Amino acid sequence: MSADLKLGYIGLGNMGAPMAKRLVDWPGGLTVFDVRTEAMTPLAEAGATLADSVADIAAADLISVTVLNDEQVREVVAELAANAKPGTVIAIHSTISDTTAVELAEELKSQDIHIVDAPVSGGGAAAEKGELATMVGAEREVYERIKPAFKQWASMVIHAGQPGAGTRMKLARNMLTFTSYAAACEAMKLAEAAGLDLQALGRVVRHTDALTSGAGAIMVRDDMKPIEADNFLYQPFLHARELGEKDLSLALALGEAVSVELPLADVARQNLAAGLGVPHTQKES
Repeated sequence: MSADLKLGYIGLGNMGAPMAKRLVDWPGGLTVFDVRTEAMTPLAEAGATLADSVADIAAADLISVTVLNDEQVREVVAELAANAKPGTVIAIHSTISDTTAVELAEELKSQDIHIVDAPVSGGGAAAEKGELATMVGAEREVYERIKPAFKQWASMVIHAGQPGAGTRMKLARNMLTFTSYAAACEAMKLAEAAGLDLQALGRVVRHTDALTSGAGAIMVRDDMKPIEADNFLYQPFLHARELGEKDLSLALALGEAVSVELPLADVARQNLAAGLGVPHTQKES
């Protein structure tokens, strides 16, 4: 049973520590390790068992790993694999290359050790509250076995597919985040040149994003093919295209008036119709 799994956690940094803390009451018990003794102390006080090394964590059935990069992930997994029993699940929560989990899963298949990539999204505050989202790349049977443990620190647990799929989903999600950051910087540059209060603009953006869900509002399609005219999404997306192209054109005109280049807005205007799945027809052109 999932509740009988013995849990292990390696890497107690800004994300790992709050995630691990939410596992201390797990029925099967929790053992933790970090190279920094001071990072383990709060977990010991909360009820976790402390390990002396990575190898000691290998006795657990489900081991979470939250370290810095691919190199550290490979080092930790290699040490665990040398000591783990068949059936052990190693879940990598770090954001790493999309090929790393695939390669490790293949390498350890013969030992019956399951590699899962389960990167998280939501930040430290969400980790403290147990409200992270995690995108899990795992075999379905393994996913179902570990999901109850993940639900202790995540309010959304998604099965993204086979090992590697969790990381690919996280990379797509983060691409949106940082592309939107770049667009936000472009918007602030335009606003500043137009004589506007940047703090006030920020308050408006945060308020309206909370109401409209931001870019997530249009991420409701099953594929990226053009939307058929009889699809229930066609009219709202057509409306979004018309508004978007109008507003982007007006923003570009303002940028020209105040001598501010807006390359992201220009690309957005060019690509919006096709991206939304409602491209312009020859009749419209």
